[in-house]
Amino acid sequence: MTLPTFDLHEGDALSYLRERVPSASVDLICSDPPYASLEKHRKTGTTTRLKVSKSSSNVWFPVIENAMFKDYFTEFLRVLKPGRHFYMFCDPETSYALVPVALALGFKWGNRLIWDKVTIGMGYHFRRTYEDILFFVRPGGEKRRLANLGVSDILRCKRLKGDALYPTEKPCQVLGTLVQQSALPGELVLDPFCGSGSTGEAALVNGCRFLGIDITPEAVRRTRERLSKLSEGKIPAYEAPPVQEVDPEPVQEAEPPKLKVLAPPQVLRPLFGRPSDVGRGQEVVNKHLEDEA
Repeated sequence: MTLPTFDLHEGDALSYLRERVPSASVDLICSDPPYASLEKHRKTGTTTRLKVSKSSSNVWFPVIENAMFKDYFTEFLRVLKPGRHFYMFCDPETSYALVPVALALGFKWGNRLIWDKVTIGMGYHFRRTYEDILFFVRPGGEKRRLANLGVSDILRCKRLKGDALYPTEKPCQVLGTLVQQSALPGELVLDPFCGSGSTGEAALVNGCRFLGIDITPEAVRRTRERLSKLSEGKIPAYEAPPVQEVDPEPVQEAEPPKLKVLAPPQVLRPLFGRPSDVGRGQEVVNKHLEDEA
């Protein structure tokens, strides 16, 4: 099988987009930028896979402060064709800051998708098992319809594990769903922070051309090696799982069973006095619940 072509560039994505990419030339943008809160969580010690070694000073990539995203979003809006889609992976903290920026520049809101990683991931207090995927639409022209309107807004796929992985590497199955939903064979998919090339693989396997940019030499090296081997048939393409569609028929929920609620003694004792009266207090609570039902 002959796969479509790909083009990679090592350097700053913002500069490359401004100087080399024509307006309205890209059909889909899938982006997993190094947002600033990654560094904050890394310092807490819960994101050890973001380190080259156990030393916290050895980072894989420079982060982008939230204030800088206005410039990036401006270029994304320019290079994207009217009516086409832009997906961005991020954490909730970043999404709260950046959604207003994208909308103010002119992007139309599509949806907030959830990547359910199944297993526990980053964080410090109540560590997350999910990641946001912000979905925007470039205004103007004929709006690109999603290929399958039965796909849920929760994409469930286990996060990748292993020492050989690139930090924050995303599964091709998740990115493949986005490509299948928003791009047609032969169209151009852009990832301005391509990492190890998961978006590129998802694009090529689904018949799309790919443009990848990354400021980190190691990322470009890995992506080039990965996509070259894929094109030459030296490594197998990812296996896309069957799409889990939403049941079009409404589900009739069963009536929840009535549960007996036990009031804790520390609540009953102030109300009913002596500990020996706790049993009588429980009877009163149960009688109240029955009356309410």
